[in-house]
Amino acid sequence: MKFGGSSVGGTEQLDRVAEHVLDKRALQPCVVVSAMGKTTDALFAAARAARGGDIDAALATIAPALGHAEAVAGELLGEHDAHALAAIAVVRDELHVLLRGVAMLRELTPRTTDTIVAYGERLTSLLLAALLAQRGATVLHVDARRFLRTDDRFGHARPQRDLIARLVAEHVAPHLRAGTIVVTEGYVGATAEGYTTTLGRGGSDWSAALLGEALAAEEVQIWTDVEGVLTADPRLVPAARPIDVLTPAEAAELAAFGAKVLHPSTMQPAVDARVPITVRNTLLPRGAFTTIDPRTDVAARNGIAALATRGPVTVLTMTSTRMLATSGYLAKLFAAFGALDICIDLVVTAEISVACTVEPDAPIERLVEQLAGLARVEIARDRAIVAAVGEGLRSAPGTVERACRALLPATPELICFGGNDRNLSFVVHRDQAAAAMQRLHDEFFPAVAPAKAAPARQPRPAARIAPAAGHTFEASP
Repeated sequence: MKFGGSSVGGTEQLDRVAEHVLDKRALQPCVVVSAMGKTTDALFAAARAARGGDIDAALATIAPALGHAEAVAGELLGEHDAHALAAIAVVRDELHVLLRGVAMLRELTPRTTDTIVAYGERLTSLLLAALLAQRGATVLHVDARRFLRTDDRFGHARPQRDLIARLVAEHVAPHLRAGTIVVTEGYVGATAEGYTTTLGRGGSDWSAALLGEALAAEEVQIWTDVEGVLTADPRLVPAARPIDVLTPAEAAELAAFGAKVLHPSTMQPAVDARVPITVRNTLLPRGAFTTIDPRTDVAARNGIAALATRGPVTVLTMTSTRMLATSGYLAKLFAAFGALDICIDLVVTAEISVACTVEPDAPIERLVEQLAGLARVEIARDRAIVAAVGEGLRSAPGTVERACRALLPATPELICFGGNDRNLSFVVHRDQAAAAMQRLHDEFFPAVAPAKAAPARQPRPAARIAPAAGHTFEASP
């Protein structure tokens, strides 16, 4: 069970998380937590202030986050849990020492930065473990640095999955088998030498997936502030609704085009281990949720699962100066993109022209210079990609026709379809994207009249497993 920053942001939120965990204690939960609220941002800012030599500014920057954690501890634990309060005080003192050292040297290395920002998750995990223990649970806080082994690319460390599996079997699995709730940090790991590392933004989800793989969990749950993955961005389409099931490939496509879905690399360990991932709402634990299930084939969907949009993007149309395409033309064209580290999103080709989309901050002027003599480049800025994603789209009759009709009066400048069986993308003016999303949603997800007496959603039976076989994050309600 992984709980993000919005789920552990304060007294009420942590109290709710504790109830969710205690409700599932029979299912051997392993709990992964993020830092509270904006704590990580404050830690980064404090580290930068210390690098400039201003220790007063550094301490003032982090003081609200530390004060909030201590206030939450006081409210939830009272003054009787001396051990937990002392542990929080130790974290505060260590952090102050680190910041003073940075300010004195005016040097902030990536390794020191990781050590500083990891304190956010450490505070949350200590608090939650103490709260669960106070409420009668058998609980153990396990420092993630004991088992989440990474390389030494500080700030964006890469997990070493084989080592993690062995260390989890040693430091985590025996406690779960004994009925102990394990609480640990997301986002944080360590090198073989014991240096603290972090996995980069979104790293807590990755930590949960890595644990799910190592434990052969029944399920990895990502608890957040929405009821799963929605059919569209609710800020653009108020009637968007949760999707029951996605394949990992569908989830990856949606993530690539701007939907609020787990990043593909984050999901990969659980997907490889065929462990389903659910995205759930902390405020509505019995509400709707989405399952990203590597064991399920929904190729028979034959339609659109969800819509996503991303922008702004820039459209580049490159026309051969030789009038006819020649052998190796595309290779030369894309070699120029590679030399400038320009990533391409969509690409369509004609006899003498190639059009593609790139990020707006790409070094386009330098690209134009590189392509001089090979292609004439037309640049169209402030565009957006609108993507329809679903397994079996190529086999779904009338999908392209219905989508093009629904887009009117917007006229797509590019249409990309057929690169795989699950993505139909359009490029439109950015100011047309929201309306295009709404019309597409109306076409493919028409409003459903409310049922007169909808039965309550019944829990799915928990599939129990033998202790030696693995552990669960929680069976699906």
